[in-house]
Amino acid sequence: MIFKKFEDLPVWQDGRALTKKIYDTTGKHEFKDFSLRDQMRRCMISAVSNIAEGFERGSNKEFIQFLYITKGSLGELRCQVYLAYDNKFIEESEFLVLINDCVALSIQTGKFIKYLRNSELTKLRYKLKQ
Repeated sequence: MIFKKFEDLPVWQDGRALTKKIYDTTGKHEFKDFSLRDQMRRCMISAVSNIAEGFERGSNKEFIQFLYITKGSLGELRCQVYLAYDNKFIEESEFLVLINDCVALSIQTGKFIKYLRNSELTKLRYKLKQ
């Protein structure tokens, strides 16, 4: 499958879905730490935006660099999810879903980085093995 735009990338689609979960979770009345709420949202905005920006760059090397930034943002978000749980802003069930989704997206991003390192395809056309 060849992806001609970042919106077609499964890693971006999954990141977008996780962004929605973060907004839904942090938008609840129980989430009283607005600084933590805003930082969690910024992490996901950064993660999906870096996937998009990296895709639009001119080379795999640049794309990989932006994907590493995505992984960093996901690590930061995981830390913040722990803090939200520790301070009882989120329930255990929400905590487990968010942590698992963060880890899964980070792994997915890492696999995509590995693929791009070994790929001869460049620029706007990326082909993933099915």
